[in-house]
Amino acid sequence: MKKLIFSTLFVMQAILVFAQQPTGITGKVVDAKTQKPLQNVVASIQNTSFTQVTNAEGKFTFVGLPVGGQMLQIKSDGYKNQLLMIEIFANQMLDLGVVVLEEDITQEQQINLITITENDLGDDNSGSESTSGLLQASRDAFQQAAAFNWGSARFRMRGLDNDYATTMINGVVMNKIYDGRPQWSNWGGLNDATRNQEFTTGSAPSDYTFGGILGTQEINTRASIYRPGSRISFSGANTNYNWRMMGTHASGMQKDGWAFVVSAGRRWAQEAYFEGTTYNANSFFASVEKRINEKHSLNFTSIYALNSRGKNSPNSDEINELAGIQYNSYWGLQDGKQRNSRVKRTEEPILILTHYWKINDKTNLNTSIMHQIGSIGNSRLDYQSVDNPDPTYYRKLPSYYTSLWNPDDYTDFQGDDQVNIDLAKTASFLTNRQIDWNDLYNTNRASSDGHSAYILYEDRTDDKLWTANTVLNSQLADNISMNAGATFRKLKSHNFQNLLDLLGGNYFEDYDNFQAGDEQQSDLNNPNRKVVVGDSFGYNYNLLANTVDVFTQFKFTYKKVDFYLGQTYSRNQYQREGLYKSGLYPTNSFGKSAKSTYENFGFKGGLTYKMTGTHLLNFNGVYMTKAPSLRNVYPNARLNDNVINDLQNEKISSVDASYIIRTPKFKSRLTTYFSQSKNGTETSFFFGEGIFGDDGGDGGDAFVAETVTNIEKQNIGAELGLEYQITSTIKLTANAAYGEYTYNNNPTVTLNNDNLASPTNTNPIVEFGTAKLKGYRLPGGPQTAASFGIEYRDPHFWWIGANGNYLANNYLDIAPLLRTNNFFKNPADPFGLTFPEATEERATELLKQEQFADFYLVNLTGGKSWKVGKQTFGLFATINNALDAKYKTGGFEQARNANYRELNQDVSSGTPAFAPKYFYGYGRTYFVNLYINF
Repeated sequence: MKKLIFSTLFVMQAILVFAQQPTGITGKVVDAKTQKPLQNVVASIQNTSFTQVTNAEGKFTFVGLPVGGQMLQIKSDGYKNQLLMIEIFANQMLDLGVVVLEEDITQEQQINLITITENDLGDDNSGSESTSGLLQASRDAFQQAAAFNWGSARFRMRGLDNDYATTMINGVVMNKIYDGRPQWSNWGGLNDATRNQEFTTGSAPSDYTFGGILGTQEINTRASIYRPGSRISFSGANTNYNWRMMGTHASGMQKDGWAFVVSAGRRWAQEAYFEGTTYNANSFFASVEKRINEKHSLNFTSIYALNSRGKNSPNSDEINELAGIQYNSYWGLQDGKQRNSRVKRTEEPILILTHYWKINDKTNLNTSIMHQIGSIGNSRLDYQSVDNPDPTYYRKLPSYYTSLWNPDDYTDFQGDDQVNIDLAKTASFLTNRQIDWNDLYNTNRASSDGHSAYILYEDRTDDKLWTANTVLNSQLADNISMNAGATFRKLKSHNFQNLLDLLGGNYFEDYDNFQAGDEQQSDLNNPNRKVVVGDSFGYNYNLLANTVDVFTQFKFTYKKVDFYLGQTYSRNQYQREGLYKSGLYPTNSFGKSAKSTYENFGFKGGLTYKMTGTHLLNFNGVYMTKAPSLRNVYPNARLNDNVINDLQNEKISSVDASYIIRTPKFKSRLTTYFSQSKNGTETSFFFGEGIFGDDGGDGGDAFVAETVTNIEKQNIGAELGLEYQITSTIKLTANAAYGEYTYNNNPTVTLNNDNLASPTNTNPIVEFGTAKLKGYRLPGGPQTAASFGIEYRDPHFWWIGANGNYLANNYLDIAPLLRTNNFFKNPADPFGLTFPEATEERATELLKQEQFADFYLVNLTGGKSWKVGKQTFGLFATINNALDAKYKTGGFEQARNANYRELNQDVSSGTPAFAPKYFYGYGRTYFVNLYINF
């Protein structure tokens, strides 16, 4: 009887233990080469909220998983992702054993990517860059193609500019308040230190911010998450620099609670791909973390990047035919050495202190304070009462003579006269294609009193920015999570002209030689100034800004459907403080202006429908308003504090839908999208002829600030990304993008003409009505792209790959002024009548938007790594544009011929003097990187 009782109790206990066995999985992640456990590897069950991070022993455990088939993703920076199909059974703990991660040496492509994009820096004194905000691609096959294969052609995802994306470091927004774009060179050359990144695409939810309609990029520099070890690399290239060195060391979290990371890089070139383009950049990074206890950690990150880059000029077809597409007019020889007159110099250190607070197992609060100071300068030549030193100045080109017309008879073409044909053969450009630095020095030294007629100066911006940011992440329930955050930014931006070099003279006179009397004076408080090196002159003012934005977001996860809801509110306050009293605007240039305030909001949502564990449908939608940037609030900030009349917040809406397949061997995404923006504003500056009436005797010519308001843009398109692992060693990829990016209305054009300014006319704005832009294509990059690639990855840690790419539907940037009714008005006619020879058919021909030629690019990549003792050696190489295709990446119309007659005459000559100017992409380029990890 006792035996029966004991046997019964034993069986009941066994049943009870079995019944209490948890449902889940466990495993251990190790490095394929070293077999050492990997810490901080992210393990997640796809399409659920289950996520774990491996511990110091490389282990992870999931408990309480839903029963049935699931997809387990294992990923870590620097390694190939693992996607495993698993089956979960009730009351069973599945032990996966050891999961091996292989080093992903294809990530070295990221280095080559940055080589491409940093050559496309903005030239205004904001210093921000205009390339796509999500160029450092995620694991998505389409995004990798958009970055690595199409980036050199200035392809922009969904045709959107950087200011529609949000870039962050430790949750702190890095987009400039001035123009809404990030300054990539602030952390350029620190690839190893900035590789811990998270991306979202479109308006998909981010844990750190509300974001825009292009996506978000979060760079995490917390010291404890870096893989312990050291890395040294050396690279050679022929793109925008020739050589690069980098070194990085990460300690990992030590037993005493300290972790640190240090990194440094240097990139340089005496002459890069385009003629006369120098490059000199040094970068330093340090991050230190102190774990106070299990709940609190402090991390301090400092980033210093000094970047100096000689620019290359856009050129007309005439110049490209005479001198080649690598020609650059910005440089010349001085004492036998190359010197570039247009150098962009960036030096803006970043300091970030972050507090990580683990309130409990389900809630975290991360708070950061960031301070950024420094300067951005864009140099150029200036001159007074002497010839323009630009070798491509229109009077120095052959086309100046072969495009001449009789000024008294618009039907009399004189460009084919033998005299002008002979003169064209003696044009200055044919024998003097570069800046003659020695001549500039000799001219200045010949001055009897030491006055410099030529100088080198820079448009300078010195920013002081404080940012406070906090982000709360909380798991409110098993299927509900919340993200909330707030950011405050305070900016003081000092903008001025800084004299760099007197070029052999002793002083420069601070006046405008195109004006007369008091209107010549830059500063009536200090008239007739003689300035020397280091002095400010010309213009001098501060832009002040305070911004606040907050957001909340809720994500819901269920068995078949996930969805999210987000909302945001922001407030921007701007002010200009003039430090000079301009002779042109004596009553509205000096002192602080009135404040301009803009309040905005946004709502977004989306859902994912899980048809099966591997087939998903995803939908996202957003409506938001956005404050105008500082750049567009004060269109003529250098001279006055005028604000654009009735300036409105931009209204933005976007939707997208995706069909996604994720299996261990096959991955694909098909996305369609629609986005629309309204009330946009753009500003530009140029010299135009025949714009205004001839009251001043100048033929209606003037240097003007053009403001285009009420711009409506529409972007419609589709994206397709396919990736198929044929075997364990061979992978195929295919990607395609098709878009139609157009102006969707006829916006309003106004011009600010300083020649009309006076004490009684402090806002010399001339209304030109609407510009007929509706239906014109937006510029900025190819709107059609396709790619096919193949990659072989050998088990012995070497790989090769190749991809072919087709890019098309790239368009010239058009001049809005030429599409207004003023284009047809004769400025010399007292009644403002139209030109008698103007016809609609000819105008249509003249104003037809240029479409650039389609082109193909073939790229080759390869790499190899070796394990030698405890060290890993690696080699990575690319040949981009292997067939050396010549192609235009962008360009713009010149609006100098601002009326029908002048444009028609110029074009009809067959050799227009003011033809469009173009940017060209790189020809055949290479990149080779050698590295050692230890």
